[in-house]
Amino acid sequence: MTKVLHICSYYVGTNLYQKLFDSLEKLKLEQDVYVFVENKYEAKGEFPSNIHISKCYNEIDRLFFHLKHAKVLNDIKNKMEISKYDIIHAHSLFSNGYIAYKIKKEYNIPYIVAVRNTDVNLFFGKMIHLRVLGINILKNAEKIIFISTPYKKYTIDKFIPEKYKKEIEEKSVVIPNGIDKFWLDNKFQDRIKPQDNKLKLIYAGTVSENKNIITTAKACKLLSDQGYEVTYKIIGKITDKKYCNFIDKHPFIKYIPHCQKEELIDHYRSSDVFVMPSKHETFGLVYAEAMSQGLPIIYTRGQGFDGQFKEGEVGYSVQYNSAEEISDRVKDILNNYETISKNCIEKVDKFDWDKIAKEYLSIYGKY
Repeated sequence: MTKVLHICSYYVGTNLYQKLFDSLEKLKLEQDVYVFVENKYEAKGEFPSNIHISKCYNEIDRLFFHLKHAKVLNDIKNKMEISKYDIIHAHSLFSNGYIAYKIKKEYNIPYIVAVRNTDVNLFFGKMIHLRVLGINILKNAEKIIFISTPYKKYTIDKFIPEKYKKEIEEKSVVIPNGIDKFWLDNKFQDRIKPQDNKLKLIYAGTVSENKNIITTAKACKLLSDQGYEVTYKIIGKITDKKYCNFIDKHPFIKYIPHCQKEELIDHYRSSDVFVMPSKHETFGLVYAEAMSQGLPIIYTRGQGFDGQFKEGEVGYSVQYNSAEEISDRVKDILNNYETISKNCIEKVDKFDWDKIAKEYLSIYGKY
């Protein structure tokens, strides 16, 4: 049986990784997870026995990439029996991938590496002095994991030299993140097409400039001018007070503060179309959550969710700042509502962590 060492410094900030590890556990995978954190980190609660939280660097070290990661490398060599693993899964390119890269050089253990938002926008995008290192980490990986097709294309097109593009492309795969099992266990099968030109749009998430609710509101006005009775429900935390004033000025907008999934699901079920034309989006789990409730979706062209499905299959992509296109695509959804809604429910299983774990297991098994 293949033995996997995960290097996952972002583990403590989200429950996303534990869901993957739990699904891999069901498949009887032998795995350990090494998590390096700052010395001042204080754990909240207990972790599973195979999660190894290690405090090995200080706040100043974070300013110096090579100093910090030299400490991490020394720490993992001292605390983990590295030679017993068949493959390493680095869950980010620069921080985690660098450690896997150095281990491969010393122990000849292969690794796969994930490319995340921080890798692209911070390390590749702003830390120009580390770009060559990032390319070397990619070149030495067995597989490169992206969570979306647009992010893969953007990374390769913008940051990979022409002479390496083909090599990097050939070993790159797209594996999305999964959604909470709650959504898959509670699919909504009884959705009907909106009647009498009444249309209920919904968005759930942080209310910020990036999420672009102003453009969606303009699309609502266009639809209203064409005879639709439109309501627009916005659910989530407001990060800029200007949006409080904006919402107050538009009576067709109903604002609800952040709520738990057990309440959110009822809001999804009572709505007709999910609209989130983000300016930038790494992936967008809320699209998949909305799909589980049979909600057709409007998402941004060229951003994280685009490319997960064929155009028109579960909804449509739009130019993020085009209210006209958003309103037109909403009407396209209404013209084929029952089919698109049914597709959403049938195809959302793509985001089942158990299915995703099997994809990873097939990769691990090759080494």
